[in-house]
Amino acid sequence: MDDPVRAMRPAAPGPGGPSPEDLMAQVARGSEVAFEQLYDVVAGPVFGVVRRVVRDVAQSEEVAQEVLVELWRTAARYDRGQGSVLNWSLTLAHRRAVDRVRSAQARTDREQRAGAMAPGREFDEVLEAVTARLEREQVRRCLNGLTELQRESIMLAYYGGHTYPEVADLLQSPLGTVKTRMRDGLIRLRDCLGVTR
Repeated sequence: MDDPVRAMRPAAPGPGGPSPEDLMAQVARGSEVAFEQLYDVVAGPVFGVVRRVVRDVAQSEEVAQEVLVELWRTAARYDRGQGSVLNWSLTLAHRRAVDRVRSAQARTDREQRAGAMAPGREFDEVLEAVTARLEREQVRRCLNGLTELQRESIMLAYYGGHTYPEVADLLQSPLGTVKTRMRDGLIRLRDCLGVTR
């Protein structure tokens, strides 16, 4: 998050101010001002839940930011009858944090299995770290070369784990358009990264 200290200080709505539920309704209609106010109310608790699960501060900030972006994009799905905005936000935060921990554990398990399969193989950890960083930078550069809809579609599907229909719903675009943009974006990414079939 840009301001983790701000995120750790939740602000309650002022007396007579709009409730989080009212703010969420305004956010669903696209109000950025309402989202800023809602952010002040939920960011601290969301960060707290994520931090307890993920532990690592930098990753916690990243996951909390993802949750807040998801709140912005899915505000129209919120149903007052299912509970408060804060509870909904915390549920999203907990799920996203658990997903991050599971993903990290799965990666560690894969690496350990791979290491166990080739115990005699020596490798240069510094070289691997530098190579991985360079690859990440190249992917980031290639993603930045895509159109906004292509980039958002790919990020939601491949990094957010959303299905095509969910991506179409989140982006409020027709499913066929999202599939086409994603296919075109993946082709451009493949070409940019120099991947051969």
